[in-house]
Amino acid sequence: FQLQASGGGWVQPGGSLRLSCKASGFTYDPAIGWFRQAPGRQREAISCISDEDGIIVWGDFKGGRFSISRDVTKTTTYLQIDSLQPEDTAVYYCAYKGLYCNQYAVTFESWGQGTLVTVSS
Repeated sequence: FQLQASGGGWVQPGGSLRLSCKASGFTYDPAIGWFRQAPGRQREAISCISDEDGIIVWGDFKGGRFSISRDVTKTTTYLQIDSLQPEDTAVYYCAYKGLYCNQYAVTFESWGQGTLVTVSS
């Protein structure tokens, strides 16, 4: 199983990005989670999508700036981030874990390289 995150880059404050997570090798539709890790900080769970749980957004990421979705084939999962702020600067990762979501990063697998989002003026 393999996941490849992409879509990061540099953006000015107030801008938007849509990150993509391409899945390959799966014979089922796994739960896909998005996380981020800023320099010097712990990895944070942002959101997760699965057939069993639907869409879950955790903690400070509720409020509408972060939106998870996936395409009709369920092979690509997206994370839309709006109104980006400098504090959103981080490496964003996607990962999978069976059928059900939870916010515990240790239960997810196939983290990959992540995609760097840099927000600055």
